[in-house]
Amino acid sequence: MRIGVIGTGRIGTLHARTLSRHREVGSLILTDADPVRAQELAHRLGETAAPGVDEIYTWGVDAVVITTATAAHAELIGRAARSGLPVFCEKPIALDLPGTLQALTEVERAGTILQMGFQRRFDAGYAGAREAVRSGRLGRLHTVRALTCDPAPPPADWLRLSGGLFRDTLIHDADVLRWVTGREVVDVYAAGSDTGPAMFREAGDVATGAALLTLDDGTLATVSATRLNGAGYDVRMELAGERDTAVVGLDDRTPLASTEPSGPPPADTPWTGFLERFGPAYEAELNAFVDVVRGERPNPCDGHEALQALRIAEACEISRREHRPVALTEVPDRVQPSYG
Repeated sequence: MRIGVIGTGRIGTLHARTLSRHREVGSLILTDADPVRAQELAHRLGETAAPGVDEIYTWGVDAVVITTATAAHAELIGRAARSGLPVFCEKPIALDLPGTLQALTEVERAGTILQMGFQRRFDAGYAGAREAVRSGRLGRLHTVRALTCDPAPPPADWLRLSGGLFRDTLIHDADVLRWVTGREVVDVYAAGSDTGPAMFREAGDVATGAALLTLDDGTLATVSATRLNGAGYDVRMELAGERDTAVVGLDDRTPLASTEPSGPPPADTPWTGFLERFGPAYEAELNAFVDVVRGERPNPCDGHEALQALRIAEACEISRREHRPVALTEVPDRVQPSYG
């Protein structure tokens, strides 16, 4: 199998390394907006670098992995679909609903595969939480608390292109909330704070955000995120039921300090970022993609799953901006017909 990797930044490099050593992948073609970066990675991996995206198609591949900046995702998904190729794409499909829906329309029209990169679905802790909920061990679930805390702000230039905290960061919590619980979000109420570095205000974004989500069975979920968690990278989910409570992300590297006299000591080496914390999950999702392309398993996270996560993030952004509750029915899940 020959796979084209479009984008060789941090996550593209990680994915290329995973694919390069996969026993079912014979070779890779790498390309990037920065040709030198693609060439250097190709040299390190013993793979081939292409001068541009066009060559991915003219040289011939069996599948495409997209890890570019988000603004390019939808167009690249559409091109791969029109070429009849299966695609793995990092989240999200696009920063807005029209772009997302258009890309999904192209995939459906072509009848091709689109697997989205929501890596938490492949994390052992979240998988254990899903089993605890689905097996009934927790009893009736009444409360879920989820958080994503980055230790330091991203570059200001990248922040302006990210789509904002809810679409870029809390979209992961929105997706895994649905995956773990098996329930849908019916309404949200969100707020954000832009205190901290001025670059957040200049980008129209917030440094910290939180939302209360109501699920379709009455379960209440809170999600929160910040880009200013100096203690380290902290991603957790607590699930409280009438019988028991379970937590994801609590280990000897969780950046927490207890104030209790008998509490555990602070982590010696707290998690530094998402690539380290979710390294095994990133590898597992690419291995799953190879299996999907080979017809050995169903798609574990298709484009419609990404659409639902974006709809939740979009509802949160509307709620934050307009200071009101927002029902998910206010956010379309299909292309709206045009008249006239």
